[in-house]
Amino acid sequence: MYHKSPGYRIFSSFNYVILTIAGLLCVLPIVHILALSFSASAPANAHLVGLWPIGFNFDSYTKTMYNPNFLRAFYIAIGRTVLGTIITMSVITLAGYALSKDGGLFRSRSKYAWFFVFTMLFNGGIIPTYMLIRNLHLMDTIWALVLPASVSVFNMILLMNFFRATPKELEEAAFIDGAGHFSILFRVYLPLAMPAIATISLFTIVGNWNSWFDGLLYINNYRNYPLATFLQTIIVQQDFNKLNPDIRMLKNFSERTVKAAQIFIGILPVLIIYPYMQKFFVKGIVLGAVKE
Repeated sequence: MYHKSPGYRIFSSFNYVILTIAGLLCVLPIVHILALSFSASAPANAHLVGLWPIGFNFDSYTKTMYNPNFLRAFYIAIGRTVLGTIITMSVITLAGYALSKDGGLFRSRSKYAWFFVFTMLFNGGIIPTYMLIRNLHLMDTIWALVLPASVSVFNMILLMNFFRATPKELEEAAFIDGAGHFSILFRVYLPLAMPAIATISLFTIVGNWNSWFDGLLYINNYRNYPLATFLQTIIVQQDFNKLNPDIRMLKNFSERTVKAAQIFIGILPVLIIYPYMQKFFVKGIVLGAVKE
């Protein structure tokens, strides 16, 4: 009877309208970019392309895939994302598990917790960080892109709170069976924390993939740019001559369609990963039930 009430129907209709509008606002720009990337040069330069390509062709993708600098930046972005995600998730998982313990078991917990919170609120700034990376001889290396952002305190706090919400009876039962902390972490906590692990991993993947500013700071050789920095350089700064001598030909071809093709290729991995990660959300929620 509750689901058939007029108030519930109005509320559901309002929710459907809001979610539909929000979904369209997210999807339509991607559809426009995709249509623009498959369009011919003349309608693209004349701003005639909407949500459907005009003069359908694959020339922009052909030009993009034959650009060695774009492919190099794409592979660097993949390596940076994989390495950064592994390091970040390993560090914040171990730290979150340790900080989830009570003060009686981990006496210095409060000190470490406040230290992490302090680093989340305050930092040394761009210039001291740049000097540190330079003095550590990490310039023009992938470690300059991975290590400075390897500890996400906010995500670590989320994971810590998820660990703290896990029933203590499971940990006590594992200790009675002779399990150590690493066994408990990997066999008890991580399977139950799969929704949090999947969500934070997705945040970390997207953050590493879309990060471009650190590439401009710490990478002097443009051949070592990750994809986000590469796209920012040629799309925002429009610096074509520095990145690839052959890219000058694109100005006679269609600058807008090639940009659209590169943008779509850049967001495609995230679009592929998200549906795959979504199944872990549901699976982790099912595993999180406490059975008596």
